[in-house]
Parts: sequence; C-alpha cells; structure tokens
Amino acid sequence: MESLISLCKRRGFIFQGSEIYGGLAGTWDYGPLGVALKNNIKKIWWKRFVDDRDDMYGVDAALLMNPRTWEASGHVAGFADPLVEDIKTKRRFRADHLLEDAGVDVKGMTLADMDAKIKEKGLKSPDGNALGPVRQFNMMFKTNIGATEDGSSISYLRPETAQGMFVNFKNILDTFHPKLSFGMAQIGKAFRNEIAPRDFLFRAREFEQMEIEYFVNPKDWEKTFEHFRTEVLAFTQDIGLTQKKVHELEVAEADRAFYSKRTIDFEFDFPFGKKELYGLAYRTDYDLKQHSEFSKVDLSYFDEESKERFIPHCIEPSFGLDRTVLAVLVDAYQEDEMGAEEGSKEKEGGSVTEKRVFLKLAPSVAPYRVAVFPLLKNKPVLVEKAEDVYKMLKKVIPNVTFDDNGNIGKRYRRQDEIGTPYCVTVDFDTIEKGTGVTVRDRDNGKQERVMIEELIEYVMKNAHN
Repeated sequence: MESLISLCKRRGFIFQGSEIYGGLAGTWDYGPLGVALKNNIKKIWWKRFVDDRDDMYGVDAALLMNPRTWEASGHVAGFADPLVEDIKTKRRFRADHLLEDAGVDVKGMTLADMDAKIKEKGLKSPDGNALGPVRQFNMMFKTNIGATEDGSSISYLRPETAQGMFVNFKNILDTFHPKLSFGMAQIGKAFRNEIAPRDFLFRAREFEQMEIEYFVNPKDWEKTFEHFRTEVLAFTQDIGLTQKKVHELEVAEADRAFYSKRTIDFEFDFPFGKKELYGLAYRTDYDLKQHSEFSKVDLSYFDEESKERFIPHCIEPSFGLDRTVLAVLVDAYQEDEMGAEEGSKEKEGGSVTEKRVFLKLAPSVAPYRVAVFPLLKNKPVLVEKAEDVYKMLKKVIPNVTFDDNGNIGKRYRRQDEIGTPYCVTVDFDTIEKGTGVTVRDRDNGKQERVMIEELIEYVMKNAHN
C-alpha cells in the first residue's frame, strides 16, 4: 500500500486533501490521471447499467435534502457506528476496528458484546490508554440552511445516494410512465463522519457512489436479484479486476441491514484483507413505504394488466466508486525486472537488472491508451512527425498523450507507472525509410514496427477492452 500511495502521488493520480495545510483525515483529492481513471470507470458503469438498457432512468439528486427524508429512512435514529473513547486523550476510535485488529470476529455483536470483549481482552487505545464504554455515534454530517441556526434550519449532507432516488420515484412515474420492472441510477457524492478513516481510499469521509434502485413486483424479486448478481460480476470483468480476487459473501440475517431480506457482499482481496467492494440488497418495500408515510404522498404503483395497486419492492446494487478505483489500482500494481534492453544499469562485470514498477491497467480504464514519442526531442523533424501521429490518433482515440520529456527509457518508465498500454515512437527509420513507427507493449516490453496508416487499426484492435 505504501508503494502504491507513493506512486499515486508521484504520477498525479491521488493527493492527500488540503495537503499544504497538513491534510484533513478522510479526504483525498484526485489529480489529472486519477480523474481520468475514475471517469473511465464511471463511463463503463453507466454504459452497462444505463445506456445499454431500456429500463433504467438516470438522475442526479441534490446533496442536501429535507431532513424529514433522513427521519423516514431511519438514518437520524439508527445510522451509527460503535464508538469508544480514550479516557485520557479523549480521542475516539471505532470499537469494531479495535476488536478486528485484535483478531476478534465482530459480526453480529451488539454494543454490550463489544464492550465486554474489549474488557475481557484488556484492550487499550492506540495511544496505550484505558478506554471508556462503547456507544453509538451517528455518522451524518449536520449543517444549517439559511441565516439562522436553530432546530428548524438543521439539514444533513447525504450519507448515501439511494434516498434521492426513492424520493424521486413518483416524479419518474408521473413523467415517464414506466412499466415495472424499471430502475433509477445515480452517480454522486456522499458523506459520512467516520470516526477513524483508514486504508487510503477505502474508508473516507467524502466519497462517491454508483447506485441503482430497481423497482419490481414482489413476486419477481428473486429472478431480478439473480440478474443483478451476474451483472455486478460482469462489471468487475469490464474494469479488468482479476476474478479470483473477487468473492461473493451471502450475508447472514443477523448481519444484514434491518430493511434487507437478502444481501450479498462482493468482496475483494485488498492488501489489508478481504473487504467489501460492492453490495446487492433486496430492500423489500421498506423505503417507499416509509417515505409514503412520512410525506403523506401515495407512492404506490398501479399495474394496468393485473389491475393491482401495490408498493413496489426494490433491488439495490451499490458500488463504491473510490473503492473501485482502489481495487483497480491494487490489482494493476506490478513489479518486475527488465533486461539490458531498457531497464539495466551497466556495472563492472556486466549489466544488472533493476526493478520496474508498472500498472497493468485494462485499456478500458487506463488514463491513456497510447503515448506518442519522438525518439529525440531536439530533432525538429522527429518532433513534427510525432506530433502528426499524435493528432491522427487523437481524432479517433481521445485518451492519447504526447511525451518528449527526458530520454526514451525514462519515458517508458513514466508511462509504465501511469499504466499506458502502448508507447509509439517516431525514429529516424520512420522518416528516412518509411518503415512506420515502433510500438512497445507495456506488459512485456516487446516492440514491433507498425506502418502509420495501419496504426489506428492496430491500437483499436489491441487496446479495445
């Protein structure tokens, strides 16, 4: 993780939030390459779950919502994590994290169970001090709307994107008149006041979600659930995750959210353990019923064929975008040794290999699919030709970059760390002999000559997925 975090900063993927002021825990800023990677993932997700379907409606709900929304959803009363306080320093920690770090399985534990286990094991705070009792801590960020700050002005930064779709259910019905089954999809920010953010992007206070609320007749929930289970797995293939690192966990009833009748967690093998990446939940009709009751607005659906009126049930596939970025980066991070051709240093008695770090990103998510170089930056004829090749590719493949900074070996190293699948070099043979350009493969370092007029087809064929 330390090597990956260093690479992310060095190459402009991800920076610590507010770094020049010492940072702010649980916040991360995406640099140019991080934004490109994240946007590629969003595009793939939106294509699979929205653009390629006829039953999905995209929305972008407001971050701030009427506070009654969060009363109806249960967040005001029950959206909490177990907190424990260092008696001396008053620093707060997640009780379940402390227990997990001590090797305790906390699934199904109540607050009293955690409190008893902490005492039984004699656990101290990370600062070595005694701990107070375990208690609940609501994770929503409170804010005030308007000029006054009293009970009537309280609102919250949304802790999830789901409720913005539930409260727009009637708007979609009235505007588009869809037939069941149909869904709503949204990509957007959410905020949780985590007691102890950790593990880089995995647990942060500000994050982005890609979520679907899919509404069905209750008799159809099982086949719809299975459909989305396979779709979630297909998405992990779309973004290039190694399938043996993705695991399905059937969540036991005691560990499910109170509104869920069935939940599957899709876990990934992170460096810090097997952790939840995505979730698939059968939320029944809980949310629409709650919002109907609290708002006094009828959120039922009338089926023209059966002449029945009922509250639709909901299947929710939920994807953490930042966790996806982390999983993609973790999975792609590679180290190997290159030979004398481009990665060795000459020493007395012969050449020795040096470690090469590269990101084996799927071309579909890589910030750049192709980098174009002139062999030498001080030869105008090479630079001009390389610029022509770059412009030609750019018209067809938007994520192409031009790089003439440093010698050719350094450029290869830089593009390897960025995760660029192919590097195209214009050399003297390109100009003098008309033999095309050199195309280098990121994963194995192999090079081959490709005619310029065939280059677009070559790249599209080899870097299409």
